[in-house]
Amino acid sequence: MINEQIRDKEVRLIGPNGDQLGIMSARDAMMKAQEANLDLVKIAPNAKPPVCKIIDYGKYKYELARKEKEARKKQKTIEIKEVRLSPNIDSNDMNTKANAARKFIQKGDRVKVTLRFRGREMAHMHASKHVLDDFAGLLSDIATVEKAPKVEGRSMTMFLTEKR
Repeated sequence: MINEQIRDKEVRLIGPNGDQLGIMSARDAMMKAQEANLDLVKIAPNAKPPVCKIIDYGKYKYELARKEKEARKKQKTIEIKEVRLSPNIDSNDMNTKANAARKFIQKGDRVKVTLRFRGREMAHMHASKHVLDDFAGLLSDIATVEKAPKVEGRSMTMFLTEKR
């Protein structure tokens, strides 16, 4: 809230230099802000009494946006990469897929390992769980199982993440 939008009887006022000007009526605070050719901005609305500060509102909004942008810049987004396997995968193919997953994990991404079932393979779903266990075993030196294998429709999935 800024300027005339502030309807409180009393506010705690902070000057443009950051010094405490004490508790006064909102009208008096508004007068002081106009004398300084600045805006009266409510900073802490939940405080008793609410805290208002005399500042340039445009500059205040700009500073908030800049801080938010800086915080976003420092965040690291974790992507989810997927590796698909089939129940009757050969050991060489398994090693190739494991090496691809190893690269993803070393880059800092999560890996979703999907075991897809087609046709008659659906009848032996739980007998194929060992494929995912073997895959996790190949990557056990750098990765841990974040979500254990779980059946979802025609596939079984598990998530691997980097060891900490």
